[in-house]
Amino acid sequence: MHKTAALKQAEDFLIFKLAERQQAGNYRALKSESGLADFCSNDYLGFARSEALKQSIAAETANHPLSLNGSAGSRLLYGNIQYAEELEKQIADWHESEAGLLFNSGYDANLGLISSLAQRGDTLILDDLVHASIIDGARLSYANRYSFKHNNPESLENKLKLAKGNCYVIIESVYSMDGDTPPLHEIVALTEKYNAALIVDEAHAVGLYPKGLVHNLNLQQRVFARVVTFGKALGSHGAAVLGSNNLRNYLINFARPFIYTTAAPFHQLAAVKMAYGLLETSADNMRELRNNICLFKDKIKPGKDFTLIESNSAIQCILLGSNQLARQAANQLQINGLDVRAILSPTVATGTERIRICLHSFNTENELTLLADTLKNLAQVHA
Repeated sequence: MHKTAALKQAEDFLIFKLAERQQAGNYRALKSESGLADFCSNDYLGFARSEALKQSIAAETANHPLSLNGSAGSRLLYGNIQYAEELEKQIADWHESEAGLLFNSGYDANLGLISSLAQRGDTLILDDLVHASIIDGARLSYANRYSFKHNNPESLENKLKLAKGNCYVIIESVYSMDGDTPPLHEIVALTEKYNAALIVDEAHAVGLYPKGLVHNLNLQQRVFARVVTFGKALGSHGAAVLGSNNLRNYLINFARPFIYTTAAPFHQLAAVKMAYGLLETSADNMRELRNNICLFKDKIKPGKDFTLIESNSAIQCILLGSNQLARQAANQLQINGLDVRAILSPTVATGTERIRICLHSFNTENELTLLADTLKNLAQVHA
């Protein structure tokens, strides 16, 4: 088919940028499900594969035969239903928050919350390693933006001294790429000292801690907002921003990803509700997850051969220092039946390329032993 000069120019740009990325060794491509032992998904408690959860979702849907297949509009126009508002209240109560507002993804939640809150003349202070959705939300605001050294209270305080207007500090409770946790008590104390509002993304903490790390440390009344997501330990999809009733009403009025997005369909809401119901009775799953984290760390003895980032969460990362080495390690693990993925730059900073290992309640001791043995063999090869 003949293309106009303008279309050819646009296509040539795409071809050039893709070739550039391939040459740099960080080209991304989609992969289908592998059938390998799962050490890469965020399904920490096995909810995504839970037959019990699947059946309870089906039963809940059957109990609401008049529910629509789709929401047919944004919540401000047509897509709001009482079931959604009741679910928001249930989630808020579970996390001991005054109110909550549903978003269609964690990305939407962070984007909507941060971009709408901070105004021109305000200040946003982000940990160096926060998720891309937080960075993008900050970029969309007109606020002054600073970052502080990862998990470093002294660096944070230096930035707080520069803050003007309303100040918001944004961190994660379990970091998605390193799996580590911040010194939350110190950070809360600093935000209170400098009259800043703290926002905590709890995406990877719920499930490791039943109600998130903030609640586990009894800090929920001292944090301005929390973001919880449902696509990880809860095995479903979506997210919620937790905070005051005033924050909920503000987001309904000013958060563009909420205002201009088609609402989640009933089936998605039912899945989230049933997942929270299962979470209430999942002490055994959480214990098995923690046991597997301890077992993995006991089997892996990092030393001069490789660097294991310090983490007590389900996310365990081995730094390899280049895209090539990270790809090679991931490929070898996959050949041995273990689904471990390489995390390449620019997703992480150049020089911190890695393999990211996600542990689950359902991983067997045999799988963990095979994982540890394969990693030791890889370390010997690269020594």
